[in-house]
Amino acid sequence: MQCTDCSTDSSYSRCLKMWLRESNNYHKGRRDEFCTSIVLTKAQVCKKKRANTTFRNKRMETIQHSHLRVNGLGLHVAEAGRADRGTVVFLHGFPEIWYSWRHQMAAVAGAGYRAVAPDFRGYGLSDQPPEPEDASWHDLVSDLLGIFDALSITKAFLVAKDFGALPAYHMAILHPERVSGVVTMGIPYIHDPAPIELLPSGFYFVRWQQPGRAEADFSRFDVKTVVRSIYILFSGSELQVAAEGQEIMDLVDPSTPLPPWFSEEDLAAYAALYEKSGFRFPMQIPYVKMNKSFDVTSSVTDPKVEAPALLIMGEKDYVFKFPFMADYIKSGKVKEYVPGLEVVYLPEGTHFVQEQSPEEVNQILLAFLSKVGSCAGN
Repeated sequence: MQCTDCSTDSSYSRCLKMWLRESNNYHKGRRDEFCTSIVLTKAQVCKKKRANTTFRNKRMETIQHSHLRVNGLGLHVAEAGRADRGTVVFLHGFPEIWYSWRHQMAAVAGAGYRAVAPDFRGYGLSDQPPEPEDASWHDLVSDLLGIFDALSITKAFLVAKDFGALPAYHMAILHPERVSGVVTMGIPYIHDPAPIELLPSGFYFVRWQQPGRAEADFSRFDVKTVVRSIYILFSGSELQVAAEGQEIMDLVDPSTPLPPWFSEEDLAAYAALYEKSGFRFPMQIPYVKMNKSFDVTSSVTDPKVEAPALLIMGEKDYVFKFPFMADYIKSGKVKEYVPGLEVVYLPEGTHFVQEQSPEEVNQILLAFLSKVGSCAGN
C-alpha cells in the first residue's frame, strides 16, 4: 500500500522530519519515559504520524524507542525482543546511528535475546551535550553504564562498529563484571595508536582531527549529500586522501550511485537524524578527541580484554590500509591484548559489513552468542 502523502522521496523526507519533530516532545516534561517511533518506509511514515510507541518493518521485529535520563542528558534507545537468552547492546560508529543495527536487532531478538541500540550522546535522537568541544571518551563509558542501570541490565554482550569499538573495549576492561562478550566490526582493539605522521597529510582522519575543518567542508552541502558521500567514499577499499587545495567531500563524484545495499530510504532516515543532531559533536567524538581515547584505560596496569571477543572484518575494508593495521590483525598481535579473540574475514566485505552483508554477519554473530552462552542475571 502506498501513501499518497509520501509518493516521492522528498515527501517522504518531509513526513519523516515531521515525525522526528514529534519525538522531541519529550523535552517538554516527559523526558524520562517518552517513547516515539522512527519510520522506515513511505507507507509507514504516513501511518505512524500519530503518537505511538512502536513501529514495524518487514525486516525487523517490533522496535520500541525511548529516551532515558542519563548523566543529565536524554539518551535515545531502541529496543527489541526479550532477554530470555541475555541482552545484546549495539554501539554504532560514524556516520551511523542506532538504525545501522536494524538487521542485527531483528536477528538477535528473533533468537531470544534483548536487543538494545542507543544513539551516543550528540548523535541521532540523543541530546547534545551543552559544550560539545568538551567531549570526553570517559563520558561514553559513563553513559553506557547509565543505560545499563536504567534498563536493569546486569550484564550484556557488546556489539560495536567503527569507533563504537572503543567504548565497548573500555567497558570490558574497566567493568568486566558487566560484559559477557565483545564483538567488533571494522576496528580491532588498539592499544597504541600509530603516529599520525605516518598518515598522508590529506587523509580524512588527519584532516578531520583539525577542529572545524570537517564542519566547514560539510557546510557546503546539504546533510543528505554529506551522508551520501560518506557512505560512497567509505565503502571503498582505498584510503580517502585529498590533494592540497581539495577537501574530503570533493573526492566523491556526485554521479556515483549509492552502494547497492544502501537504499534511498536508508539515506533519508540517516539524513533526517543528522539534520537534527548536526555534525558538531560527531566531529569531536571520534575525530578531534581520538588521541584522548587512550586515556580512558591509562590507570589500568594491564589493560587486557578478558571477555570472549570476536572481530569481523571485511577483506575490502579500507581500514586494512592504515599503517601496520593489516599486520597487527592478521599476524595475531592483537591477541596480546585480547587473548580470547576470534577473527572472521568476509572476502567481499567493506567497512559497513553489518549493512552490506546482514545475513552473513547475523549468522556469525548468533553463532558467537550461542557459543559463549546467555547473559546470566539480565
